[in-house]
Parts: sequence; structure tokens; C-alpha cells
Amino acid sequence: MSDHGHELAFGGFLTPSAGRPDQVVARAKLCEQVGLDLVTFQDHPYQPGFLDTWTLMSFVAAATSRITLAGNVLNLPLRQPVVLARSVASLDLLTGGRVELGLGAGAFWEAIEAVGGRRLSPGAAVDALDEGIRVIREVWDTDRRGMVRVEGEHYRVVGAKRGPAPAHPVRVWVGAYKPRMLRLVGRAADGWLPSLAYLPKGPAELPALNAVIDEAAAEGGRDPGAVRRLLNVTGSFSRSSGGFLDGPPEQWVEELAGLALDHGIATFILGSDEPRAVQLFAQEVAPAVRELVAAERTTPGSRARAVEEQLAAVEAGGSTALAVTPTPDPGVRLSPRRPWDESTRPVAPPAPAGHVYTPRGQAAGQHLVDVHDHLRQELAQVRDLLEQVKRGAVAPGAARAVLNEMTMRQNNWTLGAYCAAYCTVVTQHHGLEDNSIFPHLRQADAGLAAVLDRLEEEHVVIHGVVESVDRALVDLIREPGDFTALQAAVDLLTDTLLSHLSYEEREIVEPLARHGFYAGQL
Repeated sequence: MSDHGHELAFGGFLTPSAGRPDQVVARAKLCEQVGLDLVTFQDHPYQPGFLDTWTLMSFVAAATSRITLAGNVLNLPLRQPVVLARSVASLDLLTGGRVELGLGAGAFWEAIEAVGGRRLSPGAAVDALDEGIRVIREVWDTDRRGMVRVEGEHYRVVGAKRGPAPAHPVRVWVGAYKPRMLRLVGRAADGWLPSLAYLPKGPAELPALNAVIDEAAAEGGRDPGAVRRLLNVTGSFSRSSGGFLDGPPEQWVEELAGLALDHGIATFILGSDEPRAVQLFAQEVAPAVRELVAAERTTPGSRARAVEEQLAAVEAGGSTALAVTPTPDPGVRLSPRRPWDESTRPVAPPAPAGHVYTPRGQAAGQHLVDVHDHLRQELAQVRDLLEQVKRGAVAPGAARAVLNEMTMRQNNWTLGAYCAAYCTVVTQHHGLEDNSIFPHLRQADAGLAAVLDRLEEEHVVIHGVVESVDRALVDLIREPGDFTALQAAVDLLTDTLLSHLSYEEREIVEPLARHGFYAGQL
């Protein structure tokens, strides 16, 4: 199959773990923050360890503003088609057109049957999916007169009212591997959504599977190019190649571009819950794949030339892979206070495709991470010292009350001195960035302006949080024994500082590796 020329899209495929729902939502928001087009969630309604996918999608929709959402794929045997159609349309209306519908015929039939679903044979499951898609499209079609009537073997609708219509033409993407399902995709679906990990021979199987879809589409009078090809991918980011999609970002770029140009894959969805992998995929891989595919579409043969140029640059001592790893946000918040909205953080423009990072540039990017790591270690020591003081403040008995009071006061002063020194370090670090490093980056890359503005705004907020720690220390020294205010202040400092440091690294480590900390450094 050849490239159909679809605009490329990139997304995330997240595990809806019920054990840490806050982390699931944080990872979904990260997908939007780093620039992905789509965030998807697996759907296993019989699995008590998972959040309900539709409820999760609705919650994530309210917590985001741009990214498209979809099930990957929704389990139709446990989701009644009319209700599902109206749920999809409702969420699409509420989000302004940010929902697509991924559907599956069902699997794990024992689990489905255990929660009240019907066990179907493979052939019956395909027929039921075919009927379900018809019901869903009929409900959405409010331009057509009359009630919805579908006399199917598995779904029977006898006069349901139509609507609501979704805000945009919602695409139906079907997960399929076997011939009957693939023919259904070609005949009735808007997209094909398999997982590369489920193809035993990997990409080598794509031509034959695509051919079945194309043939069915043509037989049904459809343009095969109307069926978007999506693909769930998994792999590892590492410095050396260990196989397909197991290596540095530039290897991923070449291999994904090959899937797009040689097999027509237009949407790549990364199956990973690791924040760093999501960031690399969104900010280094996706832009470069888009650029490489666009160049090849315009000038055939440019992909091979780009690879040759990159190899020459590497042989000259540079590297097209940024070897610096920004520290991911821990994703855990200790304080109920939220001094800023993380979902509104701007994202830096992607790095130029094929840029060669010199060893000196790599060191510049790593230096920021090293400085931040020192701040993180100091913060951990502050928290540890606070816990020690709190344990020492518990009087073992009235006979030692005076001694405990003296020890506690001494420890409080020690903690105060340590916190004061640490807070001074934080303030000095941010002052250096605001007055020296950031102006240089503004001049070197105008596209960083929004990110740098936001970082400076967060510096002001963190300064206020630091002052609240100082005030809590003074109050504790005056009235020993109540650590509530100090604990709350240190928790808020922990949340804001760790979140900020991770955001700053994510957005400016790469620009620092290109431009350095000051003019002329690189």
C-alpha cells in the first residue's frame, strides 16, 4: 500500500489504572502539554483495577482544552450502541469536537460473560459490531427523517429518536486483525486501529492486512484512501539500537517515517505511561517525522539524503540525539493548594529536525539538570530535617518537658538556618535565569518567548511560597510545638518547585543544548 497523503497525527495510549487516578489524569494532561494530538485509553469494563474508560474520558475532557480523546478501543459488547452513540455525541458537543470513537468487537469473553455480557463466536462478534456501527451512525444522522429502526440479529432498535448529532463528524476507528474484521473496516469504518505488538511478524504483516482493507473498500465503492490507518506502537528510547523502535529518537523518526510512507500509517499512538517517553515522542520524534514525511512527499528521495547527512554529522563528532534526559514531574501533589494551572503552560517549539548537538552543547543542557538536581537534593534534606524535628518535639514525659522544650527550640533554629540558606539558593538561581540566561534565549529563539514568560511568572510565585516558609518558621520559633503551618508551607514549596523544575527542563534543556547559557558559549 502506498502513502495516501493524510496529515500525520500523534497520540498517547494510557493505562486507566484505578490505583492512582491522579497520575492517569496528570499523564493525559501531559500529552496535551507536550503537543500530542490525541490521548486514548484502553477499555476493559470487567477489570476492577481500571477506571471506567468513558468516565475517565469525560473527566480528562474537562481538565484539557485542545487534545482529542478516544477509547482504544471501546468494548462494544458491554456498551449498548444507542447509549454509546449519545454519550459520544454529548461529549463531542461539550468539548467542541474533541472526541473520536474507537471500537472493538470484544475479547476476553469469559470476563465479558461474568459481568452480564453475551458470549459471541468470532463470526457473531463481527456481525454484532457491524450492526452496532450502523445503529450508532443512524442515531447521529439527524438530517434524516424518521425514527431509527435497525432489525439486526444482535441489536434491534424499533423507533428510537435520532440525536443529538455530534459537534463534528466523529470518526469510527476499528481494531481489527482477522480477514472478516478487516473487510468490515474497509466497508464501514473511518479508520483501522491495530497494535503493532499484536502483529507477530511486525511491520512485515502490514502490506497483506492493508490489502484486505483496500479490496473491501473498493468492492463497496469507497476510496481505500478514505480509511485512515492508525497504529498503536510501543518501544524503548535508548542510546543504541536494540531492534525496531528500540533506540535513539532519530531511529524512531526514520522507522515511523517508513511506516507512513511505505504502509500508509497516518496516526501513531505511543503505548506508554512513562512521562519521559511521552515527552520524547511528542517533542523530538513527532516533529521530525512530520518534516521527513513532508519532504519525501514533496521531493522523493529526500529521506535517504537526510539519513546520509545525519550520519556524516555524527561521524564529525556531533550527535543528532539529545543525550540529556529532563527529569519528569513526579506527578504527586502534597498540598491541596494549586498556585498555578499546569494545563496552561506553553510548550516550546520543536527542535530543528536533524540538528547536530556538539559535546559542549550537550554539556550545557546537562548543566541545567545538574543544578536542578542539587536543588532537589537540598529540598529533600529540608523535608527530612523537618521530620526529625517533629519527632524530637514529642515529649516522652512530663519529667523531661523542659529538656524537650530546649531541644526542640534548638532544633527549630537549626531548621530555620537550613531553610533560610536553601531558600536563598533557590532565589539566587531564579534571579540568574531571569537576568541573564532567559534574555539570551529570547534573543536566540523568539519562539521561546511564551515559555520564558511563564517560567518567570512561576519564579515570582515560588518566591512567594519561599516567603511563606520563612513566616511559618518564625511562628514556630515563637510558639513551638505546632508544625501544621510549617508542614503545609514546605509541602507547597515541594509541589511548586518540583513541578517547575521539571517543566523548565522539559522546555529549555534542548534550546540550551543549541544556544548555550550565553552568547558565544557554543
